[in-house]
Amino acid sequence: MQRIFEDPEAAVFLAAVSLAEFARRLNELGAPREEIDQTVSDYELLFAAIAPVEAQTAKAAYEIGRSTPARLPLIDALIAAVAQELVAILVHRDHHMTAIPEDVLQQKHLAG
Repeated sequence: MQRIFEDPEAAVFLAAVSLAEFARRLNELGAPREEIDQTVSDYELLFAAIAPVEAQTAKAAYEIGRSTPARLPLIDALIAAVAQELVAILVHRDHHMTAIPEDVLQQKHLAG
C-alpha cells in the first residue's frame, strides 16, 4: 500500500464508510475516544478525496452483492460500489472481496 501512496501517478480515494470501519477497529483495540477522533482525522489527509455513499452507490452495492457468488458483507459491497463508480481499482486485503467478478470491478488483492 505504501508504494501506491508514493506513486505520483496514483490518486488514492477512500470510501466514506471506511472511516467508520477504521474508527470501529481502533475502538475494538482499546484506543481512547480522543485518540480515535484524531487518528481518523489524520487518516483522512492521506487521500485525494473521501468518496461519499449516495443512493446510487447503495443500489450499486446491492447489484455487486447480487453478482458475487459468495456472501459479501454490506460495508464491503459499499466500498466496492464506490470504487466501481469512480472507475477505480479496488485495493484491499479482504479475501472475500476477490469473489467479486472481474467484469464487475477491477481489483488488487494485497497479501498479508
